[in-house]
Amino acid sequence: MSFTVDEAAVKRQYLLNSRKYHPDFHTLADDQAQHQALEMSTRNNEAFKVLSDPDARMQYILAEKGLLSGDGTQGALPQDFLMDMMEINEAVMELEFDFSQEQYEAAMTRIRELEEVLGTSITPLLSAWTELTDQPGQLELVRDFFYKKRYLLRTKENLSKFAPA
Repeated sequence: MSFTVDEAAVKRQYLLNSRKYHPDFHTLADDQAQHQALEMSTRNNEAFKVLSDPDARMQYILAEKGLLSGDGTQGALPQDFLMDMMEINEAVMELEFDFSQEQYEAAMTRIRELEEVLGTSITPLLSAWTELTDQPGQLELVRDFFYKKRYLLRTKENLSKFAPA
């Protein structure tokens, strides 16, 4: 497993498997073969969906390694990150009652800055990590990044509700 993939190779394999397992190509086969083709086609589609999306791929690896909580909680995020988010969330709440283009842009800028810092800090680890090179604590750093990124995405979605038309 790896966080990075050869996207062209993934797409090529997906298309090959699509031709091989698509149910339309197995209409004359017996029921068991049709069922198996349908199952393999479904698996192929699901695999492509996960492998072609970096966030889904990250979530899959972290879940496979038992590092994502099953209850939907994010675990403990660092205090400094939560303080930054509290400031941004307060700005979002203020926009709800009194919209200000300046405050809106400032909040969006701050979110983009946090996203950039997060991305820059984790990219080397994501690029180099494989199951074979895994070092203690590396996946926990990826998990924290994953949760922070999701938190920022939700905040950005909340903020986008106030975007001027």
